[in-house]
Amino acid sequence: ISEIGRSAKSYCEHTARTQPTLSDIVVTLVEMGFNVETLPAYAKRSQRMVITAPPVTNQPVTPKALTAGQNKPHPPHIPGHFPEFPDPHTYIKTPTYREPVSDYQVLREKAASQRRDVERALTRFMAKTGETQSLFKDDVSTFPLIAARPFTVPYLTALLPSELEMQQMEETDSSEQDEQTDTENLPLHMST
Repeated sequence: ISEIGRSAKSYCEHTARTQPTLSDIVVTLVEMGFNVETLPAYAKRSQRMVITAPPVTNQPVTPKALTAGQNKPHPPHIPGHFPEFPDPHTYIKTPTYREPVSDYQVLREKAASQRRDVERALTRFMAKTGETQSLFKDDVSTFPLIAARPFTVPYLTALLPSELEMQQMEETDSSEQDEQTDTENLPLHMST
């Protein structure tokens, strides 16, 4: 039976139709070698078996999804076979980020915490990569201390100017240059 259906469908599609007709089935039976003229006598026989249609079962009811609000109908320019618009709650804008903290006290605490974390990380790095001394003789790895290295020339820092002195010297140099430039430009303006 499935071969008859498949062949009839094939003949139907070959003639640019979508549903097989009686002529498609007749051509299929002839191609399969059946004598089509014996079919009416076979259908009228007395011991024929009637195949009943399968019982109709109700389709399982799919629960409707939760909806929020009323769905909008389609505008006139959208065909009716298109799917419905999504629920109105899908268009609600919900920010997914938190507002940045602008409280001065919280920012100061956060900066101090970050500073401590950086200092702690640098101390651990120095302890792992450089020479260390132990706080306890028995356990070397519990509280490593960064070993102090003495300067090879201890008096060198006393001879070199500090950053504060360098900054003051630069400021005095720049102010002297400004005064000198002003005095040079002053006679030019007076003569005109």
